Parts: sequence; C-alpha cells; structure tokens
Amino acid sequence: MFNDTVDSMNAADENLTIELSMAELREVTGYAVACAEPVLAIFERDCPDDPRPRAVLDEARRFAAGGKRTKALRVTALDAHRAARAAGETHHEAAVDAARAAGHAGGAAYLHPLAKATQGGHILMSAAHAARALELDAGDDRSVGDEYIEKATSLASRIVVSVLRRYPPAPSGRGRVGELWRKLDASLRENLGHPKDRVC
Repeated sequence: MFNDTVDSMNAADENLTIELSMAELREVTGYAVACAEPVLAIFERDCPDDPRPRAVLDEARRFAAGGKRTKALRVTALDAHRAARAAGETHHEAAVDAARAAGHAGGAAYLHPLAKATQGGHILMSAAHAARALELDAGDDRSVGDEYIEKATSLASRIVVSVLRRYPPAPSGRGRVGELWRKLDASLRENLGHPKDRVC
C-alpha cells in the first residue's frame, strides 16, 4: 500500500509543469554549447569528413544568442547523434561521446517544462558526454572526466542552476555517463551561492 502511494506521488510529480521562459531556454542552451565545444576537436580529429556535430553547435549557438528555435536546430541535433553512431562503427569511442555532447547541446533548446528527472539531461548531458569523451581520449582516465565536471560546474550561471533546481535530481543508470551526470547535478545543487552570473 505504501509503495503504491509513493508511486502515485511520483507520477503526480512528473505531471507537474515547470515555469520556463525562452530566455531561460537560451541560457541553458548556451551552457550546453559551452560544455560541448571543447570536445568538438576530438570528433573532428577522428572523423574529419563529418560536419554534423559542428553544425548543431552552430545552430544552438545562434538560438542561445537570441535566434529562433528553428527546425534546423532539431534536425542537426538528430544528425549529431547519427554522427555518434557512425563514429562508433569505426571504433572511435571518444568521438562518439563528443558527437553526443554536441547533439545534447542542440537538444537543450527543447527542455520540456515537466517535472521529470530525465529532463535534467537536456541541461547536463552535454557536459556529461563531453567529460566522458575527454576521459576516453586520455585512455579512460576517470580523473580527467571528474576534472571536467568541476569545470562544467564553474561554467553554470545562476539562471542555469535555478532552472536545474526546478527538476528532480538526476536518475540512476546510464553507466559512466550517468555517473558523471549525477556528479554534476549534485555539484550544481550544492554550490548555489557560487555559480557565475553568466556563461562566457
């Protein structure tokens, strides 16, 4: 009976709507782009003939700067994830996560105002995949990923942290990327007084 009640409460929470402005979506997208950009070089080094991750970062950057949320943004985000699959087929594992970081940066513009833990991925999965790309590129050195999560924490503006706090904490699962996501999520929630006023 107790479990049924908890399940019902969780389902109700997930149906709650969250206040989210277009300006906040732009700030979240700008943050995701800033987190993904450093690993684009990994993808382009390993897959030099594939422009798809760069294309979505260009579109996301335009949106973050005040442009419209166009169909091109959604299309290029999906294309970046296809580029990740292609990189996997050629066994460029760091490039896979670099492309996924770019794809998630485009997806940040489509953060939904529903109180679901998975929605936090629109805010933080770009950083988590970027961290994973860097540690894979360093021979799976997990200290490298942990260091990048610290950097991603410092990049988050007060607006980004405010938006994140409206959603439930990051969910379990998703392997190492999920672990990095949860580490960043916890770090941002614990450091509310110190984030930067804006994303540079």
